[in-house]
Amino acid sequence: MADNDSETMADNDSETMADKTKVFNDPIHGNIELHPILVKIIDTPQFQRLRNIKQLGGVYYVYPGASHNRFEHSIGVAYLAGELLQTLKEKQRKLRIDERDVLCVQIAGLCHDLGHGPFSHMFDLMFIPKARPGYDWSHEKASQNMFDHLVEENGLIGVMEHHGLVPEEDRLFIKELIDPPKVEEITEWPHHGRPREKAFLYEVVSNTRNKIDVDKWEYFARDCHHLGMKNNFDCHRLIKFARVCEVDGMMQLCYRDKEVFNLYNMFYTRFSLHKRAYQHKVANSVEWMIRDAFLEADQHMEIKGHDGKTFTLSTAIDDMVAYTKLTDAIFDQILNSSSEELQRAREILERIMRRELYVCLGDFSSQQPQAIIEAQWNKHLRGGNPDDYVVELVKYNYGMGAEDPIKHVRFYNKQNTDEAGPINRAQVSLLLPEHFEEKKCRIYTKRTSNEDLEADREMFNTFGPAQPHQA
Repeated sequence: MADNDSETMADNDSETMADKTKVFNDPIHGNIELHPILVKIIDTPQFQRLRNIKQLGGVYYVYPGASHNRFEHSIGVAYLAGELLQTLKEKQRKLRIDERDVLCVQIAGLCHDLGHGPFSHMFDLMFIPKARPGYDWSHEKASQNMFDHLVEENGLIGVMEHHGLVPEEDRLFIKELIDPPKVEEITEWPHHGRPREKAFLYEVVSNTRNKIDVDKWEYFARDCHHLGMKNNFDCHRLIKFARVCEVDGMMQLCYRDKEVFNLYNMFYTRFSLHKRAYQHKVANSVEWMIRDAFLEADQHMEIKGHDGKTFTLSTAIDDMVAYTKLTDAIFDQILNSSSEELQRAREILERIMRRELYVCLGDFSSQQPQAIIEAQWNKHLRGGNPDDYVVELVKYNYGMGAEDPIKHVRFYNKQNTDEAGPINRAQVSLLLPEHFEEKKCRIYTKRTSNEDLEADREMFNTFGPAQPHQA
């Protein structure tokens, strides 16, 4: 993604560089023009760090086109957030969406992934839970912390004020947008950044009500492009048919009734991406190996943070100066090190480079929790070493577990654009899916000899079929 300064210079010579927009030539959205404050945020070390974090982690080891990073995705989310809000602002003036609202939501879209660690979800879903069991942390919380760090470290309070923002209110608002509470947990209005009548703003970047938001629209389009898959979902059409309606006392993002098929396409795209790419057994094998290497290296990596304090891979999340230094480059630091302390970690990564990966012995449908399956497998080993295996429960769904997410979407019709309600499945089609989630359990072996692999496969074949299967 290149920026073109020559096309974006403002006509007014008195404008400072801080007031210049920039146009980015993006392969997904074309020419994107961004507000000066967004450019200012992009041009910080904390945001530039995202250039070195793969969007799809280990999937790159299966799909060679999946080399894109969190950097360009985040810019795309900011762009789509602006497109959606500008459309609502023009069509529904009574909503009183002002430029301050638009800018804050765009900043939230731009900064929503600042907290991702090396290899994206491998870090927060595989590594941290094992390295720091029970620790209350998420990449969304890290994004909020990193946003505060970015603003303070780069002196952006004055820049925010210069562009009409109110830092005391809007910093909090932006962080609320990055990680809003689940809708079902809301009894009294929980936010301080904006009042209840602007509740719809909290559904743009991260929609906890029904999972329809610009973050997903962006990564569906970008991931499909880089994976070489077709994307049948058209977010630009959906934006044109988006409206805000009052539903059960809450101002919600709603959509035209005829767009229900477009939304089902969106959710099917999500399911398909998880099935074919995100949860690919080889991609997950690579990520389990990177996780194991990180666990071996954890206590032997020294990362300097605030005031010169040192942190490990797993404790760097507590210090934003240290965390800024954590990117996918950690892989190469371990791989190319000569330290004896990192030898075991290095050997695991060398296996990846030789394509000597953990082998998936197979999978089976299961309704059992992962902990129970893991305990049953360990018992089945009959004296074998549980550390030689990985038990993984993979879920494929439409984004809301076993539920149909369309149940949580409200639709308006052509005759009445100010009232919205649920849509009857029978009105949509008789061919809609009956089930919206499937679970598969996989077991990987870390052992490499032909004799061990044969023994492990035989052991799996006597284990998998005995498990309770999904109906």
